[in-house]
Amino acid sequence: MSTLKNHVQLIGNVGQEPQITNLESGKKVARFSLATNEYYKDAKGKKVQSTEWHTIVAWGKTAEIIEKYAGKGKEIGVTGKLKSRSYEDKDGIKRYVTEVEAGEILLLGTKNGNNSAE
Repeated sequence: MSTLKNHVQLIGNVGQEPQITNLESGKKVARFSLATNEYYKDAKGKKVQSTEWHTIVAWGKTAEIIEKYAGKGKEIGVTGKLKSRSYEDKDGIKRYVTEVEAGEILLLGTKNGNNSAE
């Protein structure tokens, strides 16, 4: 039951090329946005798409996999947990951020919906 306390599962498309950072320790961190789509019918019965954007952060081996295989447009599944943090921007204003820290990723569809090998 403890794994259900802070557990996130998302399936979506990578929004832009992941930003990869190599830390002094030799560890990698990947940061990227993930778009998830939800469909519903409005009051007139018309199908409407709603898109949510999530910031994903991955460390170590997971970051390496993202760097190699999860480019812009790639459909992936992510499991992880929510992490919140704050920082001061260049103007000294305190900002708050909530991100998904990826524990595992699953490569799903093909990059940019193209079924041919790249």
